[in-house]
Amino acid sequence: MAETEPRKTIVLTGASRGIGHATVKRFSSEGWRVITCSRQAFSDACPWPLGPENHIRVDLSDPEDVGRAVSEISRRLQDDGGRLHALVNNAGISPKLEDSGRMNSLDTPMQVWREVFQVNFFAPIMLARGLFDELAAARGSVVNVTSIAGGRVHPFAGTAYATSKAALASLTREMATDFGPHGIRVNAIAPGEIDTAILSPGTEKIVENIPLRRLGTTAEVADIIFFLCSPQSSYVTGGEIHINGGQHV
Repeated sequence: MAETEPRKTIVLTGASRGIGHATVKRFSSEGWRVITCSRQAFSDACPWPLGPENHIRVDLSDPEDVGRAVSEISRRLQDDGGRLHALVNNAGISPKLEDSGRMNSLDTPMQVWREVFQVNFFAPIMLARGLFDELAAARGSVVNVTSIAGGRVHPFAGTAYATSKAALASLTREMATDFGPHGIRVNAIAPGEIDTAILSPGTEKIVENIPLRRLGTTAEVADIIFFLCSPQSSYVTGGEIHINGGQHV
């Protein structure tokens, strides 16, 4: 009899809704162990096998809490021989004004800048560095979720969010260079207008100018994330895949 392939494990931040929720379902359906991290407690609205047991509550805006979460994840990975096959840095925050307006570079308080960069930029590298040994043991993959806003001024995304995503795209290239010799691939995906519960009013006007003339689905994004964590992309690293129906062209 052929030996059973060892179970693979993914750590995913921002798993409670939208792209994160779809990613949980995609990997879980393929038999992966999914360890989720978010500010919220485990939600029964996004169930998957062993979900409550594999959920870690962490505030990514608090560096000390991120460090605690890394230690907890490492402890749990011992059940899988200390191997981590994928880390997906999906969590991100995009603060808005009280009227849901865009926060520009003139008016964004410095504390907001610091919080956005901690969650969107520093937390991903803290997690990747903290889990480096486990990723190297599995020759794993890191996927950073950037944004179309990282490469162009967006009508809804605030300046702090946009620049944090641009920085994350640059970090992805740096990480690919540094992590590659250890067998770890690092890529990014840059979603555009994806059909989630947090779409901004006026998105329909943007859709009129997207070549494919529609919103993307969270399942389409999850499929690309899965591809980047699979053997099918074994020679792909340092890339940023645009998932926006041609909006960036």
